Amino acid sequence: MTQAFRTLIDAGIAELIIDKPPVNALDSEEWLALARRLEELGDDPQVRVIVVRAEGRGFCAGVDIKELDAYPERIVAVNAGNYATFKAVHRNPVPVIVAVHGFVLGGGIGITGAADIVVASDCATFALPEVDRGAMGGGAHLQRLFPVQKVRYLFFTGEKIGAREAERYGFIERVVTKAELREAAMEIARKIAAKSPAMIRIAKEALNGIEDGNLEDKYRWEQGFTLQAYTSPDSAETRRAFVEKRDAKF
Repeated sequence: MTQAFRTLIDAGIAELIIDKPPVNALDSEEWLALARRLEELGDDPQVRVIVVRAEGRGFCAGVDIKELDAYPERIVAVNAGNYATFKAVHRNPVPVIVAVHGFVLGGGIGITGAADIVVASDCATFALPEVDRGAMGGGAHLQRLFPVQKVRYLFFTGEKIGAREAERYGFIERVVTKAELREAAMEIARKIAAKSPAMIRIAKEALNGIEDGNLEDKYRWEQGFTLQAYTSPDSAETRRAFVEKRDAKF
């Protein structure tokens, strides 16, 4: 049983809380476990809405780079876990609200980009440093948050963008202080939980169906390039440099 997250269910609201110090970076087994739990919550007739949030310094730093540095072959399992988790958020039968603070990186972007509603602390920063980690993926989810050219800027540079600047792109429902974050998400969740659960589930499926393009297919396309990237010596160097806390050399 993973200790990377825990769940609480009350009055139709399921809270899934990521809590794996120091940076909420999940390994391959934890990503798969997270996906299974999200699916279970969506299948639970008592659950009307899900809130995903985190404890600690930031929301989620993505995958465990140290695991991949030690076991490069686990990239397939990590890819599978990421895909399953993001799909479990996006295709969940009930709405998923994500409440983010601190760093939102890599897989954290995937969760956020797959969500129905995003609430952010004013300390939140968003980044997809995949190029600097020798990987690909996440652009499809980043593109649900930012317009095309901003996605490319963020992906190519690996730079982060703060919540206040990101707010102008329209994907954040509210920016609040960190102390107010949980309550802001729960306030929205309570509004949804008060509605007809049957109507909300129908609405979620209908809204997914009218989206432009298939998010899961786009992400699967990207994941093929992650495997291609992993065959490059540059990819291994980025992971080794990260573990050794030095600049990569190319």
